[in-house]
Parts: sequence; structure tokens; C-alpha cells
Amino acid sequence: MAKNTICLWYDKDAEAAARFYAETFPDSAVSAVRRAPSDFPSGKAGDVLTVEFTVAGIPCLGLNGGPMFRHSEAFSFQIATDDQEETDRYWNAIVGNGGQESACGWCKDKWGVSWQITPRVLMEALAAGGDEAKRAFQAMMGMTKIDVAAIKAARRG
Repeated sequence: MAKNTICLWYDKDAEAAARFYAETFPDSAVSAVRRAPSDFPSGKAGDVLTVEFTVAGIPCLGLNGGPMFRHSEAFSFQIATDDQEETDRYWNAIVGNGGQESACGWCKDKWGVSWQITPRVLMEALAAGGDEAKRAFQAMMGMTKIDVAAIKAARRG
């Protein structure tokens, strides 16, 4: 286990979530599934308790802790994409698997984890500053999934 690991609390579906992430994103895998040695507040002995996994190179631990805590937008994974095809692929995988769209490139998976599917061209435009950044930012504010062509057009003015 890595020295610093993100721990994500799930009701009971940590393994399903980890396997979905591993199938969806490169440099992702499920490395261990640990079962509870005895009964615990939200499960029984033998139930999946924790899942060690990696999402796009980030070590994570999924904990099946029960329904008392929910995910929020205060935590999200940001996935940088190179083009519209990659943006669409990740967006559609998350939203099309029971997730939901939000605004400005944000969406939630069916377990409530927030994702920012962010084309690099948007981040480059914001880093450029000035009017270019302002135009790209204004274009982004009206989007759900980021439209790469529209961001490029906004950058050009």
C-alpha cells in the first residue's frame, strides 16, 4: 500500500466502482479485495470491506462503510483529456453507466463520486490569462461536457 492513499467511502459497492474505474481509465487497476474478518456495523463477516485500486495512477482504497456518509463535489477526480474523442469517451462512460451530468465539465458516477473531464486545451486557455482566458472561461460556463472546438474558437476570439 502506498504511503498516501485516497480513501473513498462507499455504501456497499466499492469493488464494483473500483472495477469500473479500472476498465474505464488507463493506468488503473484493482490490486486487492479484502473481506471483513467478522461482522461490522454495515456488513457481515466475509463481505467485501476494502478494495485497493488505482485510478489513472492515483492509489485509492474503497471502504464499504455503509450509508451514513455520501460523496460530494468537495472531492473530485480531474481527468485531463487530449481531444474531443477522449473527452467524449470518459464522459459517456461515467454518465452512461448510471451517472449524471453537471456543469462545466463535471459529472458524477453512479456511486456519487465527482469527476472533472477536462480537456487540456481548456486548462491551457485559462493559463494564458487575459482576454483569451476570459473568452474560454465564458464559453465553458455554458457547457455541461466540454466542447473542445468551442473552447478553441473562444481562444481565437
